[in-house]
Amino acid sequence: MSWHRLVTTFMLLWLLSLLSPLSMAVADEPTLSATEEVTMVSPHIADNKLYIDADIHFDLPEQLREVALKGVPLHFTADVEIKSRRWWWFDKTEVKESQTWRVVYNALTRQWRVGSGDLLWPESSLQDALYPMRHIRNWAVAYAIDLDPNQVYDGKIRLRLDTSLLTRPLQVDALNGRAWTVATPWKNFSFSVDALQP
Repeated sequence: MSWHRLVTTFMLLWLLSLLSPLSMAVADEPTLSATEEVTMVSPHIADNKLYIDADIHFDLPEQLREVALKGVPLHFTADVEIKSRRWWWFDKTEVKESQTWRVVYNALTRQWRVGSGDLLWPESSLQDALYPMRHIRNWAVAYAIDLDPNQVYDGKIRLRLDTSLLTRPLQVDALNGRAWTVATPWKNFSFSVDALQP
């Protein structure tokens, strides 16, 4: 074997030895579930208000479960946008609303608490605490009187882990960690107020 081939073979083996740990590290990184999605969205009108119901499928990565068990609050935010169609210009945004839930574990009482705003109620398990986010019901997003009954509206909704409400050190971790990027794609829906009237 020539000296040139010997050096080339040595360099290739050296590169492969460097790449092997890298590929193992990539394989060991937590991967997100591809099934995070809004499976159902249903607008309806009652008491002269437009309400949104939605079913959302998502799971927490193990890393987030461990963080939550240490007492770190997790915030989940649902966003909804509703636009009216305009053929001569860009669509007009009629509704842009968000709702945030906080899920926190108390290690002393071994109890989960969940709620929106300052009101938190106890739940016996993490699955029960995540139920309000997975099954959004009667979310009032607009007054029906503010919407044209004959207009067709296009809406979209999503749910995301809101890392902007974390403490600053955890926000840095969230920027660098894939486990913190729990979010559904936008789910589109259309409706007219006239068709939704009870």
